[in-house]
Amino acid sequence: MNILLLGSGGREHALAWKISQSPLLKKLYIAPGNPGTQKLGENLNVSLSNFQQIKKAVKDFDITMVIVGPEDPLVNGIHDFFLSDNELKNIPVIGPTKKGAMLEGSKDFSKGFMLRHGIPTARYKSFKANQKPDAEQFLSTLNPPYVLKADGLAAGKGVIICQSLTEAQESLNTFFDGTFGEAGSKVVIEEFLHGIEVSVFALTDGKSYVLLPEAKDYKRVGVGDTGPNTGGMGAISPVPFFNSTFRQKVEERIIQPTIKGLISEGIDYRGFIFAGLMNVNGEPYVIEYNARMGDPETQVVMPRLKTDLLELFQLAAKQELHKAKIEYFDRTAAAVILVSGGYPSSYTKGFEITGIDNSDNAITFHAGTCTNQNGRLSTSGGRVLASVGIESNIAKALSIAYDNAETIDFKEKYYRIDIGKDLI
Repeated sequence: MNILLLGSGGREHALAWKISQSPLLKKLYIAPGNPGTQKLGENLNVSLSNFQQIKKAVKDFDITMVIVGPEDPLVNGIHDFFLSDNELKNIPVIGPTKKGAMLEGSKDFSKGFMLRHGIPTARYKSFKANQKPDAEQFLSTLNPPYVLKADGLAAGKGVIICQSLTEAQESLNTFFDGTFGEAGSKVVIEEFLHGIEVSVFALTDGKSYVLLPEAKDYKRVGVGDTGPNTGGMGAISPVPFFNSTFRQKVEERIIQPTIKGLISEGIDYRGFIFAGLMNVNGEPYVIEYNARMGDPETQVVMPRLKTDLLELFQLAAKQELHKAKIEYFDRTAAAVILVSGGYPSSYTKGFEITGIDNSDNAITFHAGTCTNQNGRLSTSGGRVLASVGIESNIAKALSIAYDNAETIDFKEKYYRIDIGKDLI
């Protein structure tokens, strides 16, 4: 199979790493990819927002399947584009149609979907800028802390948790004043759920599904879960409390009703469903849906997946996932994200990266990297690299990840030193 993987981050490097191990693979193309994916296939200079460019790549390289990494092309209708084009309609796309991607593309839509299908979630209401007095009134009915979310896509940063009513009212203004652009023109306000987060990933063909390994990610930039939200500062898999009892509750109360709900609403969904959950005293609640794999969770999920990922994609495309036998490696994966100093606010790019090839027992996934004019690896984003350790338990896996993170160097490098410590 000739595979085209869309995306350029750490998630896509991890997917490429796993796909490249499949005996079903003939050649892997990544658009646009990064210096890490370049070692596993061929990077293509293609814009993810230019569907005609993607079509040309599919035809030029005789692509037999397209796998969509990030959310933007899904929300913008890349799958629908393929289905509506006579030359592309028979090429399978792993990723939902625009309607299915609304689960991630609109927080208001996803919360309404959960209510319609009896999927446990926090109490909420949605408001536009002209409803600010109503929003403030609803805030006054909740107990602190308060959760405010941009309705649209905000690269994982459109959530503000406020400790006081005054802070929540001030945060409302930041949404309505355009801090999050069009994504924040509608705000979802919801009650705060007290518990422990876990990320659950299902691959579905629209009828049946398989569960991939679960993970826990760390969103706040600072030690002890302090500071602003980021795209993710680290991840651990497996999660100790995700036992067979909790897993059964997740499948019966969340994954299965989600897929039945999609069917009942006429949404043909072939791709990943990522349910961000809160474990509240042993009961799972959905915080949010995503229509793709998580980042940095993919960097710990893929090393634990024993089953051939490309085989799972093939079965999903044919709506034959019920035939799949999914297996995990019985080991722990820990990812520590190395970021540019100042992230998630302003930061400087273009610093040379050294020491990246000095570890034999860790995996380093690229995210915000590029090759500079001198052919040297440099920083090009906020989240630069993921240092991943794989061992028999969390402490040993973290030790490998942190040793590797210490070895890699670039100016203004920063990483959290407490990833996974809460689970040991």
